Amino acid sequence: MLRVTDAASAAIGERFGLRYATPSAVGVDGDAVAAFLDDVDAAGLDLHGLMLHRRGRVCAQGFSWPYRADRPRVMHSVAKSFTACAVGMALEEGRFALTDTVVSFFPEFAPANAGENLAAMTVEDLLTMRTGHAEETSGAVWRGIRTSWIAEFFKIPVVHRPGTIYVYTSAASYMLSAILTKTTGLTLHDYLRPRLFAPLGVQGETWDVGPDGINPGGNGLTCTTIDLLKLGVLMAQGGVWEGRRLLSESWIRQATTAHAPGYGYHWVVGPHGEFSALGVFVQMVMVFPEHEATLTIIGAIDGSRRILPLVQQHFPAAFRDGAVPDPKAGRRLAARPFRHAGVEPLRSDAAPAKERLGTHHYRFEANPQGVTDLVVDLTASRCRVTVRDAAGEHSITCGVDSWLEGQTDMPGRDLHHGYRLSPARVVAGARWVTPDRLDMSWIFLESAFRDTVECRFDGDRIRLSRRVNVNSGGLTQPDLIGRRTGP
Repeated sequence: MLRVTDAASAAIGERFGLRYATPSAVGVDGDAVAAFLDDVDAAGLDLHGLMLHRRGRVCAQGFSWPYRADRPRVMHSVAKSFTACAVGMALEEGRFALTDTVVSFFPEFAPANAGENLAAMTVEDLLTMRTGHAEETSGAVWRGIRTSWIAEFFKIPVVHRPGTIYVYTSAASYMLSAILTKTTGLTLHDYLRPRLFAPLGVQGETWDVGPDGINPGGNGLTCTTIDLLKLGVLMAQGGVWEGRRLLSESWIRQATTAHAPGYGYHWVVGPHGEFSALGVFVQMVMVFPEHEATLTIIGAIDGSRRILPLVQQHFPAAFRDGAVPDPKAGRRLAARPFRHAGVEPLRSDAAPAKERLGTHHYRFEANPQGVTDLVVDLTASRCRVTVRDAAGEHSITCGVDSWLEGQTDMPGRDLHHGYRLSPARVVAGARWVTPDRLDMSWIFLESAFRDTVECRFDGDRIRLSRRVNVNSGGLTQPDLIGRRTGP
């Protein structure tokens, strides 16, 4: 349900410093929010969570099972907007200037024959994604590089004059993080902790670190949906949080003004004054400063272009600045079931063949994943699978016709946008489709990813097929084929 006033749901947010009100109390039309959700459902979009904040209060929130507002979440490119905050603070402190050239910070990495274009690239060019690069460098690419990412950046051809052509690239965000570390002696994360995260009441956030000892800047941040909402609320409030100024108003105006088409300083700028932090598979916080409103969405959606038109259709139309909305609309919204709000049903279509139960060992044929062995331990109510590769053994335990929450280091970087989710919280369940086919679902709670694994048994042979719901690359892995080597 889209709970807004009941004690159980409000307690989660209040524990993190949020306050709650009904939609009508803050000038929000509950029916308009419900219409947005209806359109999202009709489009078949996998929305995991929504929080709407206006005039100091959360007035609507809902989450699909098994997600929650306070669960950590890999935020992907939403991290870029946190990085922009750090840059604004560092500029205020005089650590560097927008006009400083990138090569000036790293003479030890910059090529001797840098070329006119590379030599001209500035901090502001990084912020506006106008580096002069011809194509994007994805965070998934960076994560696969084990050598210095600063050195890799200077290898990218600068084919255009910096400041002229917009090309979205996470490489630019990384260099902003590197410049901040070079000038402050702190990682981006350590720099932001006392200046942004702690004042906002953000707790337990983590940020990946690259080979240079530097946070990626453009991705790799894990925090909660509540934390993402707080970033948006801070921006909506002009940089002030609970009476304390964290960001200057002038920086917010500068950062959320389009310097390239639809893009500010690591913020996406909309056509009607709204601006957003956006991440792949849709983590989004959209700020409507004229309406003192912030909308936060997380999901597993292939491209923000699929949901942004629906957001723009219903917001800011849902905000009523003149008339007080009908309180009954808020009550209707509160009673509306959120998509997959309850525990997802899990039920077998068949009973397993008797010989499938027990513990069985398999040896795989050579495969691109480098997986050599499999152990399947099956009972009537539980399934534990353990695979072995060069890095060791990795296990997941599923309930059969039920869900179990646990932790895993099961590999799957090629399916998970280049991330190695380890250790990862996972909710896992299995069902028998036929007496010789078991389907498993692995829901990685701190991400958008849900893997489906089909186990097909045929005598002493097994075939595993694994696919994922969303990814920047392929959605499937090559099948694993094995033969039983022991009971």
